[in-house]
Amino acid sequence: MSSRKALCALVVVLTLTSCSFSKRDTGASPTPTESQTEMMPTESPDMGVTDGGITVGPATVSGSLGSEPVVKIDSTVATSETLQQKDVVVGDGTEVVASSTVDAHYVGYGATSGKLFDSSWKNGSPVEFPLSGVITGWQEGLLGMKVGGRRILVIPGAMGYGDAPPQGSGILPNESLVFVVDLTGVK
Repeated sequence: MSSRKALCALVVVLTLTSCSFSKRDTGASPTPTESQTEMMPTESPDMGVTDGGITVGPATVSGSLGSEPVVKIDSTVATSETLQQKDVVVGDGTEVVASSTVDAHYVGYGATSGKLFDSSWKNGSPVEFPLSGVITGWQEGLLGMKVGGRRILVIPGAMGYGDAPPQGSGILPNESLVFVVDLTGVK
C-alpha cells in the first residue's frame, strides 16, 4: 500500500471513529457538524471518500463502528457485474478464511430498490454462520477480513440470489445487493 493510501485510510478510520453525527429535522441522512466537516476528507478518486461517508458503487456509508451504519443508496448508479468490496475500518483480530464460522452484525440493502431487506442490528445481536453456508458474494467478499473491521460489499445479482430471491424478502430478481458488515468474531 502506498504511503498516500495508508495516510488516507488512517484519516478515514480516525474520522469515522471520532465523529458523531447529528440528524437534520428534514429526515435527511445524518450530516457532520460544522466543526467535524473540517476534519473529514473530501472526495478522492482512489478512495471513494466523500464528506459524510465512504462510497462504493451505489452505496454511501457513514456512522461509527459498533453502531448500526447509516447507508444511503443511489439507485441511479449502475452496479458492477463483479464483486466490489471496501474496508471502512480494517480490523486487527482473527482473519476470515474459507472454512471459518463468523459472527457479524450487518445490514443488507437492494441496490435497485434502495430498500433495507435485512439487519442484524434490528434483530438485536450479531449472527453466527459458517461462511460456506451463505451466498457466494459473502463467501468471497469476507475472505481476509479481520475481527474488529467494517466492510462494504456490493454484490452482483449472480453472486447473490440471482433470479430466485427468497420469497417475501423484498429483493428483486437479479438485484445487486449492498451489505455493510461489522465482523465481531471468527472461529
